Amino acid sequence: MAPAAEALSSRSPERSAQVAYAKIKQRILDNDYAPGIAVLEQALADDLGLSRTPIREALVRLEQEGLVQVVPRHGMKVLPLSPKDMREIYEIMISLELTATDLLARRRPSETEIAPLMQACDDMEEALSRDDLKAWARADERFHFSLVELCGNKRLATMVMGIWEQSHRARMFTLRLRPKPVDSTREHRDVVNAILKGDATLARQLYRNHREKASDGMIAIIEQFGLTRL
Repeated sequence: MAPAAEALSSRSPERSAQVAYAKIKQRILDNDYAPGIAVLEQALADDLGLSRTPIREALVRLEQEGLVQVVPRHGMKVLPLSPKDMREIYEIMISLELTATDLLARRRPSETEIAPLMQACDDMEEALSRDDLKAWARADERFHFSLVELCGNKRLATMVMGIWEQSHRARMFTLRLRPKPVDSTREHRDVVNAILKGDATLARQLYRNHREKASDGMIAIIEQFGLTRL
């Protein structure tokens, strides 16, 4: 047995199932396991260097989260994500993130307090200058995660994180099909400036416009290219 596989197999059953869950999930979110693909249980076990028992436990959790369909005695099928799914996801996400934006702006935070948002904007601009869309996407995600974390409502932040994962596959899959996100980067900066001014109404409106435009653009691409297997 290879050293890596031996190390994994020596873990407790609970730990092995958690490792399997985390690794399979990340590969689904990053489209390494593409929408619609079927993967045998034994292939997953061999790939991760684990026995089939923790793989089965991981697949049950992933099925409950709506990411896969478990095929008994075989493995999994990665579920598609339709334009209707994306529309529903963004409706929920926009509603929650608007509340987070409002809460944060009403506190009139200092530049120091919202440094993570400003840094994310800087990183987005720098990534675009290098035409590094993956780096831009990471900075974009960091911006939105930081926004909900800084709002001060932990339950709201947890809810946003849960729904965000469901949109990640589609965002990454369509990343290079969308126009270069120059406008999106500028819109992030405009939201930050409104938050610094304590203008909750303006911050909410700017954020709503940004999110709705992003949602409409992504759904249009999925429909245009027939990417109903996302």
